[in-house]
Amino acid sequence: MSMVSWTENGTERAARWRSENGAAPPACLEVVDDTLTANAALRRIRSGVGLLWRGDYHNARQLLKAVSRRIDHRAIPRNLDVASLFRAHRAERSERAGVLGGITVLLEPGIRLALRRAPDVSAACGEAYGELQEPTLVSLTELQGVLSAWQWHEQGVPVPALGARIHPRYSVFSPSRSEYVDLVARAPLPGAAGTAEGVGGAGGVDVVDIGTGTGVLAAVLARRGAVRVVATDINPRAVESAQENMQRLGLEDRVSVLEADLFPPGRADLVVCNPPWLPGEPTSTLELGVYDDHSDMLRRFLDGLGEHLTPGGEGWLVLSDLAEHLGLRSREELLGMIRAAGLEVVGSDSTPARHSRAEDPHDLLHAARRQEVTTLWRVQPVAVQLGMSAPARRSRRR
Repeated sequence: MSMVSWTENGTERAARWRSENGAAPPACLEVVDDTLTANAALRRIRSGVGLLWRGDYHNARQLLKAVSRRIDHRAIPRNLDVASLFRAHRAERSERAGVLGGITVLLEPGIRLALRRAPDVSAACGEAYGELQEPTLVSLTELQGVLSAWQWHEQGVPVPALGARIHPRYSVFSPSRSEYVDLVARAPLPGAAGTAEGVGGAGGVDVVDIGTGTGVLAAVLARRGAVRVVATDINPRAVESAQENMQRLGLEDRVSVLEADLFPPGRADLVVCNPPWLPGEPTSTLELGVYDDHSDMLRRFLDGLGEHLTPGGEGWLVLSDLAEHLGLRSREELLGMIRAAGLEVVGSDSTPARHSRAEDPHDLLHAARRQEVTTLWRVQPVAVQLGMSAPARRSRRR
């Protein structure tokens, strides 16, 4: 993390720059207060000056809103094809975030925000950043995100399929959309024992949950009666979040959470993965739950699945088709990935989008979002479907 220097009241000061989305530190920092107008703030930010707020905290929030209203939206032609529209929309959002990120605040040692009417941010920032031993500079927009995430963490997100709440940690994707959870809660599990409906229908099934995040799918499958669930995630914060949720739900004796890139050692009767649904490069840790660069996680999950299933086992790929409606990946491309991995679809279940953006006609991508469907694809190695081993299948092809 870089150091940022500035002059304040005739004294040279410095602080460590912190940005979860990887934004560059301001090259020049100017101290401002309640006398600054939104128009002046916008001009200075666009000239390359970062603003260190020293006025009233609530006035800073009002300034941020006022600057947001004044940002000139780049005119995006509505006659673009949907893929170009999506790329232009994302570029505009990135540019907007860069401008709004020019308003910064200083966290003093002890995680204290020394502004009038400032809230106590120590617990929220301690959760997100850990203990801060030196002055730390963050954007006001990031601080607001940290405070919002802390509320989610404290209050929890209700999950009807669990009859309980899941508590996400900062930078871990929140299970606020229920579509994919409901699909996992009702899909028939592998083997004769898995055909029973409802809780307890998993019999003696061993499960692996890839990219577990908060652990919500692992918890659902454990509640359905899975004898053992191994949940993995590459994000250490997600691992901690999932472990905490298993303890809250009393499932820590049946669900183990590991930090791993995709598969743990060994095989399982069921391997579940709900990968990021949009091909694209994530720009922050939060976007890791949405964007999968070149569909890398999706491809690696499919390619490695057969080696991690027990005989007769299944993989469940839970995936939104928004990428198809945005022209980023076709249905045939997805099915081609499945075939290329030596897998075959043995069943599926789908549900339409139920989130608010699907119903918002003012959303630039509304036409795509209202068509969105989330599908649980049940897949098995092709050799299982033919009733022969992989070596026998290769021999037969010769």
